Amino acid sequence: MTVADIPNALAMWNGMPGISLFPSDSIEGITKYLERNQNLNVVAILDGKLVGASMGGHDGRRGYLHHVAVVPGLRLRGIGRAMVEWCLEEFKKVGLGRCHILVNADNVEGLHFWKHLGWNVRPHVHLMSFTIDADRA
Repeated sequence: MTVADIPNALAMWNGMPGISLFPSDSIEGITKYLERNQNLNVVAILDGKLVGASMGGHDGRRGYLHHVAVVPGLRLRGIGRAMVEWCLEEFKKVGLGRCHILVNADNVEGLHFWKHLGWNVRPHVHLMSFTIDADRA
């Protein structure tokens, strides 16, 4: 994924069930993310059009995937799996041994996808957030 891909990725993610976008999911915010996490983000292009995207980053210990999605009409063709596998290989290259993803609790299709790939729900962990600046959250 490059900065040039951001508008098309945002257009794909915008309004897609299961994807939650926030003010930080702006061209500026994602550009910063790409700069901090070089070579860990990927897009899928088919016939010159962006049809999938996955943002990956890490904190030095664990990898994190964000906004992994494929346009609905092209799902079940291995595009999502290929993007995830690519990101995990890149995480492995930088020495990471574990990766996390946040999935909206009501995203049944997303939960099924991740479970199908062998990912586990962690019922003993709760995500907690604190908004520092609502304009940048």
